[in-house]
Amino acid sequence: MLLCTFLSACVLTEPLDTGDGRSFTNAWMKADDPRAEIGKREHPLVLAKYGGEFRDPKAESLIAGIVGRLVAVSEDKTQLYRITILNSPKVNAFALPGGYLYVTRGLLSLANDSAELAGVIAHEMAHVSSNHAILRSEKESSIKVGSEVVSKVLGNNVAGRVAEAANQLRLSEFSKDQELQADAVGIKMLGSAGFDAHGSVRFLETMQAYQVLMSQADQRFGDFSFLSSHPTTPQRVDQAKRHARAFGAPGTGDADREAYLNGIDGLLYGDSAEEGFVRNNTFSHLGLGVTFSAPLNRRMENQATAVVVTGPDNLATRFDAAVLPRGQSLSAYLKSGWVKGLDEASISETTIGGLPAARAEADGSNWHFVIRLLQVDRQVYRFITAGPSGSESVESESVAIAGTFRRMTEAEKEALKPLEIEVVTVGASDTLASLAARMKGTPSPLRSFQVLNGLSAGQIPQPGNRVKIVTD
Repeated sequence: MLLCTFLSACVLTEPLDTGDGRSFTNAWMKADDPRAEIGKREHPLVLAKYGGEFRDPKAESLIAGIVGRLVAVSEDKTQLYRITILNSPKVNAFALPGGYLYVTRGLLSLANDSAELAGVIAHEMAHVSSNHAILRSEKESSIKVGSEVVSKVLGNNVAGRVAEAANQLRLSEFSKDQELQADAVGIKMLGSAGFDAHGSVRFLETMQAYQVLMSQADQRFGDFSFLSSHPTTPQRVDQAKRHARAFGAPGTGDADREAYLNGIDGLLYGDSAEEGFVRNNTFSHLGLGVTFSAPLNRRMENQATAVVVTGPDNLATRFDAAVLPRGQSLSAYLKSGWVKGLDEASISETTIGGLPAARAEADGSNWHFVIRLLQVDRQVYRFITAGPSGSESVESESVAIAGTFRRMTEAEKEALKPLEIEVVTVGASDTLASLAARMKGTPSPLRSFQVLNGLSAGQIPQPGNRVKIVTD
């Protein structure tokens, strides 16, 4: 989604090419802003990494109203902002030079009122106006074997380069002073726009509770990108409270909770059907009709271009799919150039779960790889398992994951549904336990319900109040 603020200092330019076959048809840019070129260049990588843009008319209208109020009180009213909702369950928000701002739908699910979201957006706008907003691509360390699976095995083809670029995209960390500066400017904008300035504080506290919840449950369920790039320290929270108090006590400005809840009611939660679902360390894709699992002590991450499973001893497996050229065998496909360091003598053909399959090994840069392919019609599914050279666990890891691959049954397809946020009214007989029992697909349902609604451990929602639950 693209929201643009049209200002008199702007000129209409040619549509911006996103690099994925689409373009911004209503994009306005300042002709003399070289920073916008940086944002234009990095924007396609952001979309590739975070599942593309997410379209939801209610959420888009909600954000447009918030951004309009913030721009009206910003110090630089000539700065343009392009707001994209990213189709990712990860909780994150960030900015690119030139006014490209991003929030994930995961973050929208976690916020509880318009003031909280406005605080996040104002903070990112402050990074832009202060020239903090820098994105960079940097090479992962060798310990991060998820991306090593891409960079060391995939050949020099377009799909490989796009996958590698998307996986290596990383937000640069802001300095402590930059974070504090962005907080000060953002909270001033928040209060000046008539919002409850304490919204920023509430969201920081919710993010802290969310991180604790996910860390305690299991890290495979969580992503802490927002806090890793925007670290929350006691000094930062205390300063945020001090800046907010300059506008009055909590509740002095608009929270717009009801409008916010209306805007996210029905919002997609967690993985999307287009990219498949990861639940209980099992990946299932309705459109493709396939599923596989990993041992429960592994971390399974559903990325935009692949599923990556990481385990102990620097083991990692990447799963993706490709179209098998017509008439080509799996063995011939392995030899076609997309695998670097391939040992052709290791190639063998077999079956897995009754499906045609092939196996091969490859070596490169102190890593050993076992590749397993499975064929369903003309679709080839690729499992690339990596481990340090000399590791005796690469083969068994490959078998433990690729060996579970199979077609889904019709009953499994029928039972697997996307999750969404549902806003409900607390009834007179409702309890924390009864509300938590309605939560689907979340770790620790009771605590998940509390964190999702910004409730402290002992806080009980009152009858007549509206709260968020996750349902299918």
